Amino acid sequence: MLIKLKNNAKSDYTIKFVDKALTYLSKHADLDDSEQVTRFIANLQTSDSYKRNLCFAYSQYCDYYKIVWQKPKYYQEPKTIRIPTTAQIDMLIANSGRIMATKLTLSKETGLRPVEVCNLKVKDIDLEQKIVYPTTAKHGSARALKISNSLREMLRTHIDEHKLNPNDKLFKGDSANYGKHYRLHRNKLAERLHKPELKSIRLYDFRHYFASTLYAKTRDILFVKQQMGHKKIETTLIYTQLINLNDDEWTCKTASNNTEATQLIEAGFEYVCTTPQDLMLFRKRK
Repeated sequence: MLIKLKNNAKSDYTIKFVDKALTYLSKHADLDDSEQVTRFIANLQTSDSYKRNLCFAYSQYCDYYKIVWQKPKYYQEPKTIRIPTTAQIDMLIANSGRIMATKLTLSKETGLRPVEVCNLKVKDIDLEQKIVYPTTAKHGSARALKISNSLREMLRTHIDEHKLNPNDKLFKGDSANYGKHYRLHRNKLAERLHKPELKSIRLYDFRHYFASTLYAKTRDILFVKQQMGHKKIETTLIYTQLINLNDDEWTCKTASNNTEATQLIEAGFEYVCTTPQDLMLFRKRK
């Protein structure tokens, strides 16, 4: 059955979940008895979202073995996305080992899904132009993502140290491995620094951070949609509700020449205007 899912182009994540879910269900119910499975799922003390996912997994089993089943309707509860602060994100990166720091910086600067980070090949990185061309997951739109000078050097060092060729994967392991090591690192750091709030920051929150800060800078929801690789604008619109756009939350700096202006732009500042004293004014959200 799992081989059939693979042949039908289901993602590795979906296949692993179906395998895990069916193994769990089989320990508590007879998979060939759909009514028994239905009762077990209904009586679980868990969220409707998880019940919905279990039903999805079991429906794959029923379809394959031609079992008649009236699939219950469970709906995914809406979840509030909590965006970590820049200080928290940078703290997690700064206290990471070199490879983890490179991965997390990629997640921060590009909003790549963990699976997209782990699927990157060396040839997907244009170090000269500072652009990442990921293979988009979930059948989303293709995109080109700019990276900073500092991330470019991190990637260059990583590629050189590991003697990677263009067709080599950029990082070893898959997204499950990435997530596991991230959680171990995050929890140890939270305990060491006595900051329990860090434990609530999921790896996927780096993607949410990218989307919300990009919208704050551009106010262009269609651009954010394209950069996130979303298929539907409704998925992107949630980020317009997650940020505070009060005008008093800016850090302002001035530049007196092109070199200083370039440095500010590379640091994430945006140009506002030129003052009567010929100083260029820039700003960036706190």
